[in-house]
Amino acid sequence: MSRSTAELLTAFTDLTAEQLTVAAPPEIGGLDDGIVWNLDPRRGHRAHGRGWAPVDAARRLPVFRATTDQIGGLFPLLAAHGVPAVGARLGYDVSTGGSFYAHPPEWVLRKIVTNPNMMIFGKPGRGKSSTVCAFCLRMMPFGFKTLISGDRKGEYTPVLRALGIEPIALGPGSPRRLNALDLGPLRTYWPTWPLERQRRELDVILGRWNRLLLSLAAAQGHPPSVTDEYVLHAVLRRLVGADHSSDQLRPVTIPQVTGLLADPDNDLWAQTRFADRTEFTTATRALTDALSNLVTGPLAGLFDAETNFDLDWDAPIQSMDLSRLDPLGDKAMNVALTCLGMWSSMLTFLHNTTDNTANDGGGGAAGGAPRIVVRDEVWRQMGLGLRAVQAINADLRLSRSDRTIQLLIMHQPSDLHAVGAAGSHEAAIARDFLALCSTKILLGQSDAITDDLADQLGLSTTEQAAITGWAMQAQGRALWKLDNRPGMKIQTVLSATEKTIFDTDAGMRTGPRVEALTSTDTTGSPDDDLPRADTGDPTGIAGVNDSLTEES
Repeated sequence: MSRSTAELLTAFTDLTAEQLTVAAPPEIGGLDDGIVWNLDPRRGHRAHGRGWAPVDAARRLPVFRATTDQIGGLFPLLAAHGVPAVGARLGYDVSTGGSFYAHPPEWVLRKIVTNPNMMIFGKPGRGKSSTVCAFCLRMMPFGFKTLISGDRKGEYTPVLRALGIEPIALGPGSPRRLNALDLGPLRTYWPTWPLERQRRELDVILGRWNRLLLSLAAAQGHPPSVTDEYVLHAVLRRLVGADHSSDQLRPVTIPQVTGLLADPDNDLWAQTRFADRTEFTTATRALTDALSNLVTGPLAGLFDAETNFDLDWDAPIQSMDLSRLDPLGDKAMNVALTCLGMWSSMLTFLHNTTDNTANDGGGGAAGGAPRIVVRDEVWRQMGLGLRAVQAINADLRLSRSDRTIQLLIMHQPSDLHAVGAAGSHEAAIARDFLALCSTKILLGQSDAITDDLADQLGLSTTEQAAITGWAMQAQGRALWKLDNRPGMKIQTVLSATEKTIFDTDAGMRTGPRVEALTSTDTTGSPDDDLPRADTGDPTGIAGVNDSLTEES
């Protein structure tokens, strides 16, 4: 039943019925010598849409006066954070109380940020992994798939198993082998492409392989030269069959590369402008030995044979579990992360390219589902030298065309200082990563790095205080910085199910709960209430964005 304006004012104000009794508005002033007087009455014109007020609020209600600084503290006038309600609902903005949504590609399209890449910093135990898992899981209903490019601690394994996916484990005791020079889907589509496209795609792949091998050689202590780069390019073209008219490309492995470097045929050393075979082998000896170290010692059997597993590109998430490599030392882990980083970026590129061919005959933009590529502890890979840093730099710059969100995980911004000597080329490139990742997620940090935060990220004193104070008081609290916009204090909220499968502290406990989280049998485990694929949701996570019921 509708109520009149007078009834509404009586119900919601302290005005009396007598005060609400108002006379009819005066007529518009009469005409005097053609001049219209009183054109805008104090209480407006009595007509639909003309703003007439039945009550003179300025006369009958209290009037408060304040400066703009004071009036800004009134709740109805608080400004929202300005981020659209699109994408993964992660939690809430503690300054406004409103829900917070994240969708970096949409932010790019709306000119909020300049690129979709993300960088997350935080002390151990502040909720980095939980924030990453929540973001990846809740972006799946929007068509995004996730590739964990090297899970050093096996932290993402419970998430995969909760979705019915077994991670790909690499390391001692695992039968899995990964060829860092894998052709992937390129071999399937190669015969269907015209010659011009074959040359174009092969040049891209050979360039990526060359960068990978040079960065791995640098990781072994050999600084590659331009001659090394030229020779490697010739060797790779020879091995893959690009120098011969063929309908098929040949698979290439690192042992084949080192074998041809150590024992070149006459055509190879002549093509690369050496006087004889001895000069060739002498000049490339250091490069050959550096690459040979990748297939002997701790890494033997990991990257020296053909890939013997198929990456399921239709799965909502895939992970390379490197936890078995941890006992082999940091060097083995760093090399593995470098191989995986380059391998995953190349396979993502190839999948997009070949998927586009299957869908529209080879024209138009790259196809395939957009992907979130998670690079955990990326500082390890950067420590391998200039070539490794350049490889990451290339992936960040190509994220828009490759349709990926590169998500780099670090402990603190000072991790970028550890890349090369002060003033070196690699250190300068690493500093640019901050600009190539428009979205920075800053979880709790100690006071000791406050100055470093301010210097590298241009934080205000209020933002520094939020990171070293408020964000340290609970897990999942972070300051979100979108390019040069003021930081937003965001509390990530997890459901009860998410808290169970994101539990990265399980290794600190003993008892049945740890077994439940690490077992492949989920019968009766705490994550039974996670929606499965048989509910009609192909990703198996229907309703995740609406399940934010408990605070992390």
